[in-house]
Amino acid sequence: MAPIEKRRIGFISTRLAGTDGVSLETEKWAEVIEREGHRCFYMAGELDTPPEISFMVPECHFTHEAVVETYEGCFGEALRDPEITRKIEDLKHSLKQGIRDFVDKFDIELLIPENALTIPLNLPLGLAITEVAVETGIPMIAHHHDFFWERKRFLRNSCWDYLNKAFPPHLPMIKHAVLNSSQDDQLSLRTGISATIIPNVMDFMSPPPLPDGYGDDLRDKLGFAPDEKFILQPTRIVKRKGIEHAIEMVHRLNMPAKLVISHASGDEGDEYSQRVIDYSRLLDVDTVFCSEFVDDDRGTAPDGKKIYTLADLYHQADLVTYPSTIEGFGNAFLEAIYFGVPLMVNNYSIYSLDIKPRGFKTIEIDDYVSDEAVEQVRHVLTHPEEGKEMARHNYALGARYFSYEVLCQKLCTMFMECFGAGEA
Repeated sequence: MAPIEKRRIGFISTRLAGTDGVSLETEKWAEVIEREGHRCFYMAGELDTPPEISFMVPECHFTHEAVVETYEGCFGEALRDPEITRKIEDLKHSLKQGIRDFVDKFDIELLIPENALTIPLNLPLGLAITEVAVETGIPMIAHHHDFFWERKRFLRNSCWDYLNKAFPPHLPMIKHAVLNSSQDDQLSLRTGISATIIPNVMDFMSPPPLPDGYGDDLRDKLGFAPDEKFILQPTRIVKRKGIEHAIEMVHRLNMPAKLVISHASGDEGDEYSQRVIDYSRLLDVDTVFCSEFVDDDRGTAPDGKKIYTLADLYHQADLVTYPSTIEGFGNAFLEAIYFGVPLMVNNYSIYSLDIKPRGFKTIEIDDYVSDEAVEQVRHVLTHPEEGKEMARHNYALGARYFSYEVLCQKLCTMFMECFGAGEA
């Protein structure tokens, strides 16, 4: 067998920081890639990676003032002002130089755009990556999480020329990875691009550490009574997460319980957050919002408050609710399985197509909370041993189908496509 040549890999995105799905999956890809002996470097508008391997370019971020201006000038409008076109072009040229500087500084041999050629929050960045590919021939693996045609807010626009060019581009030096079979079908149908399906993964071969006592005060901090059940909604507060279903489920359980929501709304506004608050009041459900003291790492906030991780929440949870209507794959689904928590899940399309057939044991709803689902949740909460058995069964399936080992095999094949035999 030919020796494996170690490569220098560069990730590019709008933001690689925090606990959003793109950042989490990038971290997993990088961990698997580095296990094989390669080195990883990062370019984005926000980074929490070590400074010595990071390349910050503020214009990469979708919240940059100039980028927001171009976004607002393209989406929701039937015609594009020539001034917006000029600003897009100016930003594109600046970002192209940034990408070239990133490649030169770290001697990058392969670029991995993370959702930057998929969701058009930063049009100039996608255009810049595309033109760098055309002008340099540097190999790329475009990792797609959610396409613009999957989001209603992107469909009325005045930038079809840009979307057709770069979201995503159909170029020989760019290989494509998608999360699910539906994306693969749609990508081929719409663009003629053939992709590799790489689902979200967890490191199932390395089980999570057992609770160490750090989070034992979480229930007290959140105001739980001794007999109250901890129902965890481990997502951002956005419409497609279907949080109303979780609220209704807690209401209909007719037993002491609180619904704990781990994340804030993020980049999609606060209107839905208010909807969740109002609906919780309407159904008299005690819904706790704890994003202010949940972060990537444990610690202490400037005001002295104790900071917990998402793992600490999972360790305290009696049940996870995951009633999403749309998901690219389902990070929270895999996290619940990884941490051994039984879960209620909506039968969203990708779950139905790519996850459910594997044989996972969950409590399902089908776009509404049924009497049967309520009884199943109540039964699991009052018979914890059965919940633990469901968790053990699910963990074994997760290790078989959605592990780092599966990701490694997929990436090895894609590296061979980029560099030839002998790569991993």
